[in-house]
Amino acid sequence: MPDKYTAVWVSHSSMGDFIKCPRSYYLHNMYKDPKTGHKVSLVTPHMSLGIAVHEVLEGLAEFPSESRMGHDLLAIYEKEWKKVTGKKGGFLNDTEEAEFKARGVVMLKKVVEDPRFLVNKCIKLPQDKMPCNFYLSEEHNIILNGLVDWIEYLPETDSLHLVDFKTGKVEEKESSLQLPIYLLLCDALHKKRKVIKASYWYLESDKLVEKKLPDIDTARRDVLAAAVKVKDARDIAKREGVEKAFVCPQGVYNPQTKEGGCMSCRPYEFILNSDSRVEFVGVGGFSQDMYVLIR
Repeated sequence: MPDKYTAVWVSHSSMGDFIKCPRSYYLHNMYKDPKTGHKVSLVTPHMSLGIAVHEVLEGLAEFPSESRMGHDLLAIYEKEWKKVTGKKGGFLNDTEEAEFKARGVVMLKKVVEDPRFLVNKCIKLPQDKMPCNFYLSEEHNIILNGLVDWIEYLPETDSLHLVDFKTGKVEEKESSLQLPIYLLLCDALHKKRKVIKASYWYLESDKLVEKKLPDIDTARRDVLAAAVKVKDARDIAKREGVEKAFVCPQGVYNPQTKEGGCMSCRPYEFILNSDSRVEFVGVGGFSQDMYVLIR
């Protein structure tokens, strides 16, 4: 029988870390500071903007569809912003914070003007204290987890529309596993209805981009292939050491010369080496030590 406590848990973000840089994956998802016993993480203005806007929009699913847009989204945003204000949100000064906060206000005003599917019925996948998850492969002992931003119910066809909110300016790559992962989560955790549509909503440009979904078998094949690479690296790390398994494609970071590594792993190397270019700003969710990069 598979054991959830020894399983490898993967998500869109963790596999994305691994694809960009295996060393970054290790430092962000596995390494623990020996002094605190906590994992370490970097907080950035872009991340904080995304968190605040997502909390506002995803929170609307808690309200009945007919009264959803009667709530003051900007007032809710003000409350959510207080959780990410200052250095704990990655902001180095008031001007930078004001610029990012204003971007969120613009996004939400556009949503208020045209809420699109937010006024329609939606569903939520079942979950407990952990993000939605299921066994992607019992054979490999891999669990896939994640949260779908929004799932619109389409009554005409008794089917589902998956939506991912985007607060960044760069559009998701065609090779992204995000929507296939959402498809797999819905297929595993909501058996009643089929997913027939998936979209990205780029909130800053207010552009809704529908994407063609793969069939479920192709989605499972592609996601499992990425997940197995993560598991294989973790297995190699147990046998031969972290340095053998999780290597930056741009070379090993040297703390003396401060050269090597890539944009993904180098800031985490700064944390490990107590570099002045990072600053501790507190303990975040899931007991992570949070740092800000002094840009």
